[in-house]
Amino acid sequence: MKVLAFSLSLRQGSFNGKLIQLVIESAEKLGVELELIDLSAYELPAYNMDIQNTVGFPKAANDLKDKLETAQGIMLASPEYNFSYPGHFKNTFDWISRYQPMPWANKAVLLLSASPSLVGGNRGLWHLRVPFEACGAFVYPGMFSLASAHDAFTESGALKDEAMAKRLEATVLSYIRFAEALKF
Repeated sequence: MKVLAFSLSLRQGSFNGKLIQLVIESAEKLGVELELIDLSAYELPAYNMDIQNTVGFPKAANDLKDKLETAQGIMLASPEYNFSYPGHFKNTFDWISRYQPMPWANKAVLLLSASPSLVGGNRGLWHLRVPFEACGAFVYPGMFSLASAHDAFTESGALKDEAMAKRLEATVLSYIRFAEALKF
């Protein structure tokens, strides 16, 4: 099974970047083929149907769509911006959603977040579910939010809290089983 992994934070050394690395390590132990997608490599203009109709899809959108077509699953670690998710990803999502057949459809999606807040970015994940579900993706019911992320990682990038690390591994394992059960 092939899964695309995204950190929706563009910042180097972000908490969500660290979290997605842990998720990748857990999934690789389970034999999952993973590809980490660096969204900064997919710069897209603000979605505008006039661009789509006159110039066509940008190369970055075509490239990302091609990657999505070969993946069964998607794992995203997202920061929370104003109780929602980052605008750059909404723009990326909108570009990709214009292709037919729908590239987001029939993908198993795992939503994660890491935030210095006590809520851990969970409010943003609820907003992130909506466009995926609207486009036919299967969003795994259990989301993972890491609160107080500024103090959650060791120097080597592991989680300090052993119970939280076990919960993350259990979430990844359960998601992989979910994704495998949805094979089309």
